[in-house]
Amino acid sequence: MLILQLAIILVAAKIAGHISVRLGQPSVLGKLLIGIVLGPSVLGLVTETETLAAFSQIGVILLMFIAGLETDLDEFKRTGKASTFVGFGGIIVPLAVGYFAGMMMDLTSFQSLFLGLLLSATSVSISVQALKEMKQLKTPEGTAILGAAVIDDVVVIIALAFLMSFAGGEVDLSIVILKKVLFFAGAILVAWKVVPWFLEKFASLKVTETVISAALIICFVYAYLAEYTGVAAIIGAYIAGVAISVTSFKHEVFEKVETIGYSIFVPVFFASIGITAQFSGIMNHLGLIVVLSIVAILTKLVGAAIGAKLSGFGWNSSLGIGAAMVSRGEVALILAAIGLESKLLNEDLFAVLVVVILVTTIVTPPMMKWFFTSKKQTKTAA
Repeated sequence: MLILQLAIILVAAKIAGHISVRLGQPSVLGKLLIGIVLGPSVLGLVTETETLAAFSQIGVILLMFIAGLETDLDEFKRTGKASTFVGFGGIIVPLAVGYFAGMMMDLTSFQSLFLGLLLSATSVSISVQALKEMKQLKTPEGTAILGAAVIDDVVVIIALAFLMSFAGGEVDLSIVILKKVLFFAGAILVAWKVVPWFLEKFASLKVTETVISAALIICFVYAYLAEYTGVAAIIGAYIAGVAISVTSFKHEVFEKVETIGYSIFVPVFFASIGITAQFSGIMNHLGLIVVLSIVAILTKLVGAAIGAKLSGFGWNSSLGIGAAMVSRGEVALILAAIGLESKLLNEDLFAVLVVVILVTTIVTPPMMKWFFTSKKQTKTAA
């Protein structure tokens, strides 16, 4: 059954992506929408399974690993100010508005804060693909987006741990922060001292494709340790890509990982987002879904865009950066699951938020296309 499902996903995703491009949109939009069509909500040709979820997870890890390989470290350093402004701007506005929205929905203060934190989350895995297609990944805008995503992830997770510790969850805030500090310190040290050495040694083995195997080992270990320490696995994969990008193996690894990723795993990831969507009973909460979707889109767009503008970008570039930060993706889904488990969300609100997260993910690519291509960019990064 799995083999047939993979065949269906691959042929549908590639054709849908092609149609999307012909209509002037990034191919990722077509892949997201075809997932909904293939899934239980429409045709029911493909259902969510643990194996398919594993393929999807590998897909998003490889996608962010490729983004890391394409990152210009010097440009990354130059856009540090922009990344910080965008990251915090994209947290403060959704957090504040989300909190007030929660209070208006008669949620408790803790529940309202949790809603604000969930709306503050960002997953740029979808944005990365759109940036690649628009040739914007290596620009100051693209680098600022990737840097902001790292900041966003760390700050939101630490804030969540802080909230859970006060809300009665068994969370030791000092341990949470210590784990993250150790991960980033260790990740940088290993990238500097161990990664080049490991690649050299592994490449000398008398077996085939040793370089790509070594690169994937580094990628998966970084992703695992990131997840283990409470940082998103995609951030670990991205850092692994950056670590390899400064070695002499960069181009060989990039070409082969891109082939592996985009031939099977990445299309499965994009389609699986739609496949896992559940739309049963949402008509009962349609008004709330519409309102929260508008809030989720505008708060992230405006907050991150203001941060980009303050750091020196032109308005069109700033809005493009803000649009790229709109997708909440798997990061927000993980937070929603935590909220449901800890009783900070009831089942109805959880279902509503899952649809809202899906909406933010689907609208991100066309929004980026609009802002990045409608006018000439003003590339004045700080």
